[in-house]
Amino acid sequence: MSPPLLEVRDLDLFYGDAQALARVTLDIAAGEIVAIVGANGAGKSSLIRAIHGIEKPAHGTVRLDGADITGWPSFRVCEAGIGHVAEGRQVFPNLSVLDNLEMGATPRRARPGAKQTLARVLELFPRLAERRRQAAGTLSGGEQQMLAIGRCLMGRPRLIMFDEPSLGLAPAIVQEVFRIVRLLNDEGITILLVEQNVMASLKLAHRGYVLENGRIELAGSGAELLGNDRVRQAYLGL
Repeated sequence: MSPPLLEVRDLDLFYGDAQALARVTLDIAAGEIVAIVGANGAGKSSLIRAIHGIEKPAHGTVRLDGADITGWPSFRVCEAGIGHVAEGRQVFPNLSVLDNLEMGATPRRARPGAKQTLARVLELFPRLAERRRQAAGTLSGGEQQMLAIGRCLMGRPRLIMFDEPSLGLAPAIVQEVFRIVRLLNDEGITILLVEQNVMASLKLAHRGYVLENGRIELAGSGAELLGNDRVRQAYLGL
């Protein structure tokens, strides 16, 4: 069996005296979609921020392809091939759609193929092609989410971490976001999906982890977790 693409081992993270993550351990194999589900405040976004170098863990390791990247600054994590679609989109509102996309190609690994990647992103998101000269801040929420995904793709990541990609979006746009996630995975990109929409994310995922109060409490295939009584009662209201 080949080693995981991403390995997280015994990760602890604190904000002052408050512990956000406690001995979190998980694996993601190349080509998988892995969902992290849990309630608000469970530590889902903290996990992504620790992996991506935005927060420095107090203990534990993060490995990418066997290389220890624990505590690396975010730009080095990006260079290594991990992309991050942040909660709330976080586009640059006063810059054009095109400028936002081009900023995504700053990693050295992405620069040689930037023109080809841009063409693919605009093919994937025709609305962005139509609005390429428009200020990003004037886009709808769904369009901004597409822009955030496109900007991430410009860095040519091997693994993309999505942090609450459906948050605040209309149901039709949510379906489109999940369709894009599946499409990207079909094209070979590994996905770590953090979502409050437990039903949709576990249906999409190959495997999942349930995070409660900063700890991994359950793990299994998406189907197994959807059939788990504890998950059904706590997160699906069934």
